[in-house]
Amino acid sequence: MFKLLKNLTKKDYGFIVISTLLIIFQVWLDLKLPDYMANITTIIESGTDSLSGILKNGGYMLLCAGGSLVAAIIVGYITSMISAKFSSNVRKKLYNQVENFGMEEIKKFSTSSLITRTTNDITNVQMLLSMGLQLLIKAPITAVWAIFKILNKGWEWSLLTGIAVFILLFMIVLLMILVIPKFKVVQKLIDKINNTTREQLTGIRVVRAFNAEKYQEEKFAEGNNELTKIQMFNQRMMSIMSPIMYLIMNLLTLGIYFIGANLINEAGMLDKIEIFSNMVVFSSYAMQVIMAFLMLSMIFIMYPRASVSVSRINEVLDTTFSIKDGTFTGKTKTVGKVEFKNVSFKYPDGEEYVLKNISFVANKGDTVAFIGSTGSGKSTLVNLLLRFYDVTEGQILIDDVDIKEYKLEELYNKFGYVPQKAIMFRGSITENVSYGNNGKEKTSKNKIEEAVKVAQAEEFVTKLKDKYNYQIARGGTNLSGGQKQRISIARAIARDPEIFIFDDCFSALDYKTDYLLRHELREYTQDATSLIVAQRIGTIKNADLILVLDSGECIGKGTHKELLKTCQVYQEIAYSQASKEELDNE
Repeated sequence: MFKLLKNLTKKDYGFIVISTLLIIFQVWLDLKLPDYMANITTIIESGTDSLSGILKNGGYMLLCAGGSLVAAIIVGYITSMISAKFSSNVRKKLYNQVENFGMEEIKKFSTSSLITRTTNDITNVQMLLSMGLQLLIKAPITAVWAIFKILNKGWEWSLLTGIAVFILLFMIVLLMILVIPKFKVVQKLIDKINNTTREQLTGIRVVRAFNAEKYQEEKFAEGNNELTKIQMFNQRMMSIMSPIMYLIMNLLTLGIYFIGANLINEAGMLDKIEIFSNMVVFSSYAMQVIMAFLMLSMIFIMYPRASVSVSRINEVLDTTFSIKDGTFTGKTKTVGKVEFKNVSFKYPDGEEYVLKNISFVANKGDTVAFIGSTGSGKSTLVNLLLRFYDVTEGQILIDDVDIKEYKLEELYNKFGYVPQKAIMFRGSITENVSYGNNGKEKTSKNKIEEAVKVAQAEEFVTKLKDKYNYQIARGGTNLSGGQKQRISIARAIARDPEIFIFDDCFSALDYKTDYLLRHELREYTQDATSLIVAQRIGTIKNADLILVLDSGECIGKGTHKELLKTCQVYQEIAYSQASKEELDNE
């Protein structure tokens, strides 16, 4: 908790000091009320100047109550402002931290868990801070001040109050021991339910296609019932607190009056009035002491859940990045050069190498392609180039500079990346194509239209109702797979990068569109380096260099014609897609 409080500014601490002073003033006014009540009791018992004295002391009581109310309103406003600003700062810090995560860190925290930590967990801390700033300051001051006020009023009453306070503290500690472990489970179960819900929503088509609604309902019900069961236990335990508090409060009042009645009965006539007045005052102060501990109990009710949330937030904030940002931002002599030097890689939690001793060089204007069976390491190779992971052994150079030395922003500005799965963002086609401006101020309209034309997307874009202003739904659900692929390719083209990376992104295109697109790309990207991951021989046959991967190893390297003669795996892939005669006559 104290680590998170560093997100408070000096101005916030200034407001906390002001709130503390106002709370002390509020407590002073609240504790003055019993004194005026005692005066009224004395006036009534003595019968002297009764009406004017009662009205005078009653007026003071109204002023104290009004002043306490105003102070409470101001303190409430200040603490709400501080807690809202605090949660905003922590949420922003958490978001920025996650944005800098590498793939290794992303896999450590599930998406649903990160969402819960950014929303629910921060809200729990905000609630504790908002109410805690008031109660945590007010409760001890009220308790200590009230205890000093009643110390000389009678040891019998003091002993009874001490017993009541001890019982309250015992109940609070016992409940915390029972509830804190359960709250840790609750937050994990919320993650689980979020994950199940997200999984069902993103895969709704598959769920319906396979009539798996009942299975998904049962899966959700299992997590939901488990969460409900634990929450019911927590709420029942916490609900015990309130009746116990009020029972102790009422029993304490009854005990004070019972002891007071015996003391008055045994006292002389002159002492009866003083004992009665002390009893009324002590009863009021004793209630203030109990109310102070009641306020503390409210904090203890919120604290277990907030403490769990704090540890979950700090777990994300304390995560060290596996991908360290470099410092190199200068210009290089060579442009568009990609070199792999004996690169080997295994995943952080893996034992076997996914890539083994990969080496090749691609110069400006070259097209290098990667082909192989599923799981051969093609996409992993691209992930290493983009520094989603760092190599285990070897070295990757861009323009003769190790990619680890580049500042990440500078490195990414060199790439135009098209992933396997086309990612569409909610917004217009123009916004999607111009997304990520490659370090430039703005992508021009002409550039966007040119990129769309090269990507063979102009045909369907111009037929849309709003053309380039057509609004794409989140995830591109109102576009077909091929349309999304072409918009994704146009996005990379619009960046005008040094290096194009096409990660098996032509699979959703028909052969005609694929052919036209590759023809346009060859003309458009002749001054850039192109790296292509593909399954179709037709997509890569004109590449300057083709690497054939198998189980993470490069088992063939050369042009299309060379590999047809020298590489058996390449021959098998090629002959499975076209006849020997067709390939020989190309």
